[in-house]
Amino acid sequence: MKYIDKFTGKAQHYNQGRPSYAPELIDDLYKNGYLTPHSIVADIGAGTGKFTEQILQMGNTVFAVEPNNDMRAVLTERFQYFDTLIILNGTDEATSLADHSVDAITVAQAFHWFDIEKFKQECTRILKPNGLVILIWNMRDEASPVNQETYRIFQKYCSNFTGFSGGIKRNDEQISAFFDGDFFVKSFSNHLYYSKDDFIARSLSASYSLKQGDELFEDYLQELTNLYNQFVVNGVLEVPNNSVAYIGKL
Repeated sequence: MKYIDKFTGKAQHYNQGRPSYAPELIDDLYKNGYLTPHSIVADIGAGTGKFTEQILQMGNTVFAVEPNNDMRAVLTERFQYFDTLIILNGTDEATSLADHSVDAITVAQAFHWFDIEKFKQECTRILKPNGLVILIWNMRDEASPVNQETYRIFQKYCSNFTGFSGGIKRNDEQISAFFDGDFFVKSFSNHLYYSKDDFIARSLSASYSLKQGDELFEDYLQELTNLYNQFVVNGVLEVPNNSVAYIGKL
């Protein structure tokens, strides 16, 4: 679980720069009965609550499990007035939830950090019979010039960069292995629109990103600024992106 500290010191950038997920995806999950407002949901690797918020707004009781202290502190501050939210200091391998206590498990932008087999065991333990697991990502369109240039900058400066979303690709073999090949996919357009400050915050929120004080940080920041200036239109940078969900039972 070496991933736990990767977002230490990045929670404010994460909260500012990370997007929510396509409203059409949320609507689809409820319209088709994968979730209902009565579902008890465990949101694992909840971060600062980007996806958590969207299901809280549907009326669900949510256990938000987040192991990083900084991220969990922002999560707690943001949602202190939601009485249907229970925030837990836990991991994908040890959530602290009771056996067979949740109807669904959601993981937004975090599955690529997990030990698949250990997470699968924990899911099996805490899910009620016939419970669902929903793995969700915002996936950038890598064919777009702005994303290709962003990729180049990350690859040049960030030694731990392995690709967007931790290198997870659409229908990645890790996803197939987790579901034993039995899952289906929902995908909805969710283009992202950034001011300069939000784009920089989004870039600095990445686990692999350089941070203030690192060698070449100022050069890195300048290249990100140059990228923004190259592609911005009327004060807004559009980043082509899709919200993708993988849904299955274990």
